Amino acid sequence: MPRTEASIQVAAWGPADTPAGVFRLLPVRLARDLRLISRWMNDPAVALFWELAGPPSVTESHVRAQLAGDGGSVPCLGVLEGRPMSYWEIYRADLDPLARHCPVRPHDIGVHLLIGAAADRGRGLGTTLIRAVAELALDWRPSCTRVLAEPDVRNTRCVAAFLGAGFRFRGEIDLPAKRAALMVRDRAPRRSL
Repeated sequence: MPRTEASIQVAAWGPADTPAGVFRLLPVRLARDLRLISRWMNDPAVALFWELAGPPSVTESHVRAQLAGDGGSVPCLGVLEGRPMSYWEIYRADLDPLARHCPVRPHDIGVHLLIGAAADRGRGLGTTLIRAVAELALDWRPSCTRVLAEPDVRNTRCVAAFLGAGFRFRGEIDLPAKRAALMVRDRAPRRSL
């Protein structure tokens, strides 16, 4: 599949050392990952916000559309200490329909995520992993000055996780499928030596 300058090479980002252990984003391979992601999408707590519950074909259609694109959105498994435990979508916000609903800058990176197992939720892992992914994006994409997210405003746990990871709440925005909290993490200025 041809890649353009929009392509986000998440596979090259490598691991991140976090307080919870070594974390890595692995681009989704449907043959390997569909069953697991579909199971997560059918968890009632996830389905409330992702709206992809149903047979595996529902999840497959959603993920396949990204895999067939130009690389501007990359679906990934989040793997902590070798165990797949979260699903992420890393995307070019400036090339996404999001750009029609809020101000974005060239090369802004957007993030969608879910923590898969209920046992992994409510323990602060979301905050830890969001911080790690934002830092990976900013480290590996020098042209990116911000990382954005737009969780559903009703998903207060998710909004709190982004705030804890250093994102700022920039207001509510109306998207076609939800009222969202626009969250922004700016690149920290480099300190002079």
